[in-house]
Amino acid sequence: MRLTILGGGGFRVPLVYGALLGDRAEGRVTQVVLHDLDPARLSAVTRVLAEQAAGIPDAPRVTATTDLDTALTGADFVFSALRVGGLRGRAEDERVALAEGVLGQETVGAGGIAYGLRTVPVADGIARRIARLAPDAWVINFTNPAGLVTEAMARHLGDRVIGICDSPVGLGRRIARTLGVRNPAEAWIDYVGLNHLGWVRGLRIAGRDELPRLLADRALLGSFEEGKLFGPDWLQSLGAIPNEYLHYYYFNRETVRAYQEAERTRGAFLHDQQARFYEEMRDPDAPALAAWDRTRAEREATYMAENRESAGAGDRDADDLSGGYEKVALALMRAIARDERTTLILNARNRDTLAVLDTEAVIEVPCLVDANGAHPVAVAPLPGHATGLVCAVKAVEREVLAAAGSGSRTTAVKAFALHPLVDSVNVARRLVDGYTAVHPGLAYLR
Repeated sequence: MRLTILGGGGFRVPLVYGALLGDRAEGRVTQVVLHDLDPARLSAVTRVLAEQAAGIPDAPRVTATTDLDTALTGADFVFSALRVGGLRGRAEDERVALAEGVLGQETVGAGGIAYGLRTVPVADGIARRIARLAPDAWVINFTNPAGLVTEAMARHLGDRVIGICDSPVGLGRRIARTLGVRNPAEAWIDYVGLNHLGWVRGLRIAGRDELPRLLADRALLGSFEEGKLFGPDWLQSLGAIPNEYLHYYYFNRETVRAYQEAERTRGAFLHDQQARFYEEMRDPDAPALAAWDRTRAEREATYMAENRESAGAGDRDADDLSGGYEKVALALMRAIARDERTTLILNARNRDTLAVLDTEAVIEVPCLVDANGAHPVAVAPLPGHATGLVCAVKAVEREVLAAAGSGSRTTAVKAFALHPLVDSVNVARRLVDGYTAVHPGLAYLR
């Protein structure tokens, strides 16, 4: 099979390739095509992959190209891992938002809206190209904001585009580990919401829901990442374990203050860190894999550092530093290609799963996966507080899609103003002014 990775010069591509190296079954990926607009980044990542594959027989062959049509033609699977505007753009998203006293995180709040407004037009164009050049390909979307971008691409690709995120998987794994479950893969995770906006409401082992046992034990509840972030009292009040990204909603003032007081924003940190890596790769004798692995370890250890600092949560556990989204992607691809039926938490079209949303809305829920794609599993309705938040954020996503399609500045202001974490229409107007001033990719708003 041929796998094309869009954003192939991206820093996390070696995670995907490393997962492919361990797949020795029939019907595996034999060719990986990296596409990126930056030849230097492509060259750097290609060197890392070559060192990963050294000594491994039948490792997938890697080619690289800056031509999108070449990359897409003949693809069986397409991984979309774009970062429109690069990490410099992410840092600007954070800076403009924080100057207005609101959150600038890349997928949540004002920063997520700005990133979506830049990314949706590009993703829309790519989806059209895939539909024309590789109509039988399955598209696995990594690109953030993952739910929003998946919904934009689904307008052209239907159910052949599926969004993935490792946050729900990591959350389920931590809960299972805390409960002493020997094999977390055997747990059924009752998770529902939108990307970066979901809740674990149950975790079943052999048909028995073990989550109430965790919620009843304050010491146990406070012993893992989400318990440290949110605190046992709040988790017991919710009667559920929220995705870590809900910390931006439940503790917004504290998080914004921590980001404002930080020496650098997350985007600025990653920009500088990865710039050092790619600069190091200009030396043809530099050990590529060692440099990448060192940089990756630092990246993982500092993930959501401001949130943990504001909550007094301390450092991340060592078991949480290994990533995981590449494993979700490989499991999804394997299930479709080989009809190896499995259940994964994915971003897919709602159909009739959540009655409060329409059929085309992309949601994040457990899905049964087979050769025909991902099929959302029926879930119980969300409680009122979660329903309100999900509906509000989905309404914002729809305004982002409308603004990206029409180029309407007025609609873009509406998207910002309606978000729960933007507290003023005037702030929304200033955000649009600030973002269009620094992002050439938003010049289409008028």
